[in-house]
Amino acid sequence: MKRAIPVLVLTVAGLIPVWRYAPSTDTSSTTEVSEPASTPSTPSSGGTSNQVVAGSTIKTEKGPVQVEVTFDGDKISSVRMLQQPNHPQTKAAVPKLIAETLTAQSADIDAVSGATITSEGYVESLQAAIDAKPASSSSSSSSSSSSSSPSASAAASQVVAGSAVGTEKGTVQVEVTFEGDKIDAVRMLQQPNHPQTKAAVPKLIAETLEAQSSDIDAVSGATITSDGYVESLQAAIDAKG
Repeated sequence: MKRAIPVLVLTVAGLIPVWRYAPSTDTSSTTEVSEPASTPSTPSSGGTSNQVVAGSTIKTEKGPVQVEVTFDGDKISSVRMLQQPNHPQTKAAVPKLIAETLTAQSADIDAVSGATITSEGYVESLQAAIDAKPASSSSSSSSSSSSSSPSASAAASQVVAGSAVGTEKGTVQVEVTFEGDKIDAVRMLQQPNHPQTKAAVPKLIAETLEAQSSDIDAVSGATITSDGYVESLQAAIDAKG
């Protein structure tokens, strides 16, 4: 048993560069990925593990499109763009496509009007990531071994829920996924059931990922929800270990 631990540490250490590699977004690079790649993260304390899977790169008339999907068990917990055309229509469409994906929990979503080409590339890359997702592993032995490795602990994603903020419109609460010190994903745990909120949330999340902080602007027409979002977001950032 004593000899197994160094081997595991070396193995996990070898995987760290893969976990921490994050291709830049909003690029027009034509680099093509022949096979979708998957990177399962360290199991969380609840016994489940996040799996991060990159979809294939889809070449479109506007530019290459590639998505990366984070699965929490069988659930799609977040989606981010690895490559996307540098066009205003694309920038406006991506938050809507991601929001639809999180709601549908599949690639069966509608194209965004005015960004049909990007939408089709997004759906194709998304479906490739879903198809490439490995089966979830729940090996208790590997879980206990990983918990004893400092390297594995340092490389794991950290998910932090912000405080639930009561507003005039309803309760707002966010959950933030950190990769090291980077805000990798944000999702809503609670939000008011209002059209303005539903339209504002994707914009707030997109601003957060760009700013990498809670220093973002309120969305016009959804100021109350925006204020609650920022307060819950800052609480999650402050609570990060």
